Amino acid sequence: MDLGLTGRTALITGASAGIGVAVAEVLAAEGCQLHLAARGKERLDEIADRLRAEYGVRIETHRADLRDQADIERLAEVTDGPHILVNNAGDIPAGSLAAVDDTAWRHGWELKVFGYINLTRLVYARMKRHGRGVIINDIGAAGERPDFDYIAGSTGNAALMAFTRALGGRSWRDGIRVVGINPGPVATERITKLIDSSDRFRAMAADFPFARPATPREIADAAAFLASDRSAYTSGTILTVDAGLSAA
Repeated sequence: MDLGLTGRTALITGASAGIGVAVAEVLAAEGCQLHLAARGKERLDEIADRLRAEYGVRIETHRADLRDQADIERLAEVTDGPHILVNNAGDIPAGSLAAVDDTAWRHGWELKVFGYINLTRLVYARMKRHGRGVIINDIGAAGERPDFDYIAGSTGNAALMAFTRALGGRSWRDGIRVVGINPGPVATERITKLIDSSDRFRAMAADFPFARPATPREIADAAAFLASDRSAYTSGTILTVDAGLSAA
């Protein structure tokens, strides 16, 4: 399906691994010009070289730590209101209330919760000047299916769900759509390591629907559709991609 994204620009954060790489691959295949951001520039450059060679699109890479407001401001300035923003960077720690101390909790939220909010604030203002844009927040199903042993992530994801709905409910007035994706378990390197190293996660994985986690590509395909005009009447909503786990 041609999603009509050829020539549009997209900024993807957390683009050096997992879902971020998959989103970059799908959007490059659709003809988007890309800005890839992450803390590891060398890995970003490797990905960009591969995608340029394969799809012939323009790609710029940006070393950025979204816990750092100065980096956020530089990223918003240099990308100057892309057509699409995919907020994807995040590493909120697992653990119970007793296990996740204040420092770890704040460190995780500075990247995923406040990183999403602060970058969106700046990019949204530039999109508004252009009169168009789509913001996609890659959140996580723990926001709607809270987990005692992932309390910081469950709480942070719930906050980002509210943020997405609040902003997307009226962003259409500025020509902007704001949507979210709530992936369930995804076969990223991080999740694979958790399954391999934890009896609890290994037991959970045995009960996944269809006997597997989602692939990063399945989440990326959903993001590409939401970014396109095929989804032009979608804003202020969140798509859950977890094979029914939350519904069950």
